[in-house]
Amino acid sequence: MDIDQAASRLAALGNPTRLRLYRLLVRAGDAGLSMGRIQESLGIPGSTLSHHCRALVQVDLIHQERVGTSLICRTNYPVMRGLIDDLQAECCVDACCTAP
Repeated sequence: MDIDQAASRLAALGNPTRLRLYRLLVRAGDAGLSMGRIQESLGIPGSTLSHHCRALVQVDLIHQERVGTSLICRTNYPVMRGLIDDLQAECCVDACCTAP
């Protein structure tokens, strides 16, 4: 993964409200949640929620889909897994691997 792309995604998650929002969507699974349900769960105004969702959409961490009159938000799991895998792939690569 490109380092700038990873940094943008991590920066988007660096906001406490966005992190709570993202965790909520991760827990919701593939079905996602409507904006109304998210707003109820987080207890924030609709305009604030829209602002935070837009930040996560811009870095491709979530998708939004209109279903009837509802706007459904879903986690982009492949992107999430890619970010986690990218961080994990670097784990201990510079550690000394010789036994004492």
